[in-house]
Amino acid sequence: MSDDRPILITGGAGFIGSNLADRLAGEGHRIRVYDALARAGVEQNLHWLQSRHGDRIEARIADIREQDALADAAADAKAVFHLAAQVAVTTSLVDPVDDFTINIAATLSLLEMLRKRGDATPLIFASTNKVYGDLADLDFAASDNGYAPVDAAIRDHGIGEDRPLDFHTPYGCSKGAADQYVLDYARSYGVPTAVLRMSCIYGHRQMGTEDQGWVAHFLIRALEGRPITLYGDGQQVRDILDVSNAVDAYVRAWANIDRVSGQVFNLGGGADNAVSLRTLLAYIGTLIGQDVAIDYADWRAGDQRYFVADTRKAEAALGLGAKVPWREGVANLARWLASERRLNLPVGDMTALAS
Repeated sequence: MSDDRPILITGGAGFIGSNLADRLAGEGHRIRVYDALARAGVEQNLHWLQSRHGDRIEARIADIREQDALADAAADAKAVFHLAAQVAVTTSLVDPVDDFTINIAATLSLLEMLRKRGDATPLIFASTNKVYGDLADLDFAASDNGYAPVDAAIRDHGIGEDRPLDFHTPYGCSKGAADQYVLDYARSYGVPTAVLRMSCIYGHRQMGTEDQGWVAHFLIRALEGRPITLYGDGQQVRDILDVSNAVDAYVRAWANIDRVSGQVFNLGGGADNAVSLRTLLAYIGTLIGQDVAIDYADWRAGDQRYFVADTRKAEAALGLGAKVPWREGVANLARWLASERRLNLPVGDMTALAS
């Protein structure tokens, strides 16, 4: 007998949430999108979902801190993907109390709602690589391709889940604490949970800003012919992951929750998709047919010179497939942004965008 209860996706109108909702609705599930629509542009994602899936998409427009609304949304959910969050380090530094109430208090409230149901409703939580801190204890060598760890094992595979936690900035503290609560509710109360500590996810439906969604932000600024500010020297290295691969990991975590409950997985592009900010901007320049204008500013608090996720545990446990190569994924995102925004594109060879 099929289970027609809805899947609750908090932050379901956001970038990753809307892609996840689209995937699951396309597989025949009913989706309850819970979102405050506070982020500019996300209402477009909700309209897109509704236009594609009709009454399979149910919208609950409310803040994640509204306990009565959240309890009602979670009451009959067969699974919960908890993506709603305050997502910017800079915002957390301006208002750490607001950051706390959204990222820790609301997560704990949601966990308690599921615990009190007592029916083993699974929860998959969106965490962050920021829980590992600035990695300042590691030695890095600078090169034209960005910072690289001196340690050969880390250089080859990235940062593993056994890396000690080291919360920096209020955002790191709030997401890290929520991360640990989610894991402990599996350990202490038997609530089936899993945590995905994400690196830099990019792709369609991303409303990139300087503080969050920086791959899309870089592309938007470049397509509009505006300069991009790099904080630090631009040699920071990140492993970027196409959202289609991230969504697959979330779906696979739910499908395997009986086996992986209480576990944490690093989720990123891995060593094959590691790229410095400067290298990415150079590639964007080839896509738009002209150099990207760059300004520089001081390093930001808690910024990591390098983060590449060791994804071997997630790949093995969740059965993940091949990742989209970063150049292919970035070109796909550039095409989507150019189409969606009807931008006045710069003069240049747009062959890569038109293909």
